[in-house]
Amino acid sequence: MDITEVPVSQDNKGKKKKNKKPKKKESVSEKGNGEGSGAEQKEEAKAEKSEAATAFPPTFSVSEIKNKQRRHLMFMKLKQEKRQQKMQLKKKKKKEREALGDKAPPKEVPKTIENQRVYDETTVDPEDEEVAFDEGTDEFSAYFNGLTNPKVLITTSDRPRGRTVRFCEQLATVIPNAHVYYRRGLALKRIIPQCVARNFTYLMVINEDRKVPNGMVLCHLPDGPTAHFKMSSVRLRKEMKRRGKDPTEHSPEVILNNFTTRLGHSIGRLLAALFPQDPQFVGRQVATFHNQRDFIFFRFHRYIFKNEKKVGIQELGPRFTLKLRSLQKGTFDSKFGEYEWVLKRHEMDACRRKFQL
Repeated sequence: MDITEVPVSQDNKGKKKKNKKPKKKESVSEKGNGEGSGAEQKEEAKAEKSEAATAFPPTFSVSEIKNKQRRHLMFMKLKQEKRQQKMQLKKKKKKEREALGDKAPPKEVPKTIENQRVYDETTVDPEDEEVAFDEGTDEFSAYFNGLTNPKVLITTSDRPRGRTVRFCEQLATVIPNAHVYYRRGLALKRIIPQCVARNFTYLMVINEDRKVPNGMVLCHLPDGPTAHFKMSSVRLRKEMKRRGKDPTEHSPEVILNNFTTRLGHSIGRLLAALFPQDPQFVGRQVATFHNQRDFIFFRFHRYIFKNEKKVGIQELGPRFTLKLRSLQKGTFDSKFGEYEWVLKRHEMDACRRKFQL
């Protein structure tokens, strides 16, 4: 067979060369612009993908997803998206505030359970004449008029354990003129007359459960009233970090916070009468009863003036939290006593924004 050569046309060669030449003639600037625009397009595409991945329809409900792992993953994504939206809104408001300067609107007050509190009709007005009359004739009037000095007897439930005994001993160092006695199986009705005969003004009983202090009975002598508290979050001095040295024998200052209702006012006066009225400022010691959401937090601090503007405080301990269970008229009487107030959890704790103290 004869093989014939087929000549390649010059037109095809020219076309190929023409196709190749424009690629070589691209300028450096065009390459740079192309690379920059390409990078920007890639970033925009990634952002769009991430937005599309995290964006959820308005009627989306995570609980509809049956797969547990998938449901948890989608919930975390939804939470992250909400957090990002919140941060963006915060930054936007900050920029607007900086731009407006002095003309910026005041900051919004965050909603809390405290500032959304339901108004109580028994809220005490300090200038009310009726309240002043009640304070002048109640069981604590002799103390606040300076006629009596507090003298406290601290005891425990039967067969106390070591932690409860140490807690009572440390309380005796906080409260001036306090004495610790062992119970020895005596009933409170037999202890109260002996306390009155020995001029004690208070009987404090620390109850325990499973070697942990869990309750306090505070009885004002000789005429009452008697308050029963649930005790929690007890921490002794050795269990506290960065605590100061042991307190001195100086009488501390007393601070009462947020006892606003008539019941809270009575409890505040009951707690204030534990300490002498004339604090010794040389000791620089402060006992604080802070009421928040009907929980009474006790703290004991020592303060020091660093300069004219700064004050340093150091917690001495112990610390604990009280929750009022009942307030009884007169001295302790579990059978025939008349109760002024009793905590009914299902009725009183139904609304989280209503407080008793």
